[in-house]
Amino acid sequence: MRKIKEFIDGSYLAYSTGNFDNWCVYIIKSDGEATIPLDTDYFQQIYELSLIYGVDKVYGDFVNIYDSTDKDIDEVVLQKITECSLSYRYHQSISIDKLFTTIYMTMISEENYPNTKLGKRIKRLGIYEMLYSQRTVYDAANFMRGMSWKEIDRLCEERGF
Repeated sequence: MRKIKEFIDGSYLAYSTGNFDNWCVYIIKSDGEATIPLDTDYFQQIYELSLIYGVDKVYGDFVNIYDSTDKDIDEVVLQKITECSLSYRYHQSISIDKLFTTIYMTMISEENYPNTKLGKRIKRLGIYEMLYSQRTVYDAANFMRGMSWKEIDRLCEERGF
């Protein structure tokens, strides 16, 4: 396991081997329990944040991270995510740091997927659709399944990304 970011509660995020590659994101709790976050898990958290802080703030913070994402982990971006999380209520800042770091790491995974044509845009389209087109969390995380990359690319381009 490659530890990427540790949090003050003793938990951390890491990459390890998954079903497809070595870019599977794991959340490791302080007791050592490891889980793989699902799109629906963090989409739900994003949705709930948008109800409290507003769609534009949450989506804007996500896009700032999205714009800084490429194929490699960047310590500057990890720090930027921590700083961003402090703009939310203090008692939520650790969970928001974990949330946005998880999404950052999953976008890097998408960018590293062999022969990808879409990369991180898949995550952005799902989050955009959930927040601005009122898709359910489940639908936003899954509606692209079975679509060709060209169809998804067209949807992204229509939305400006």
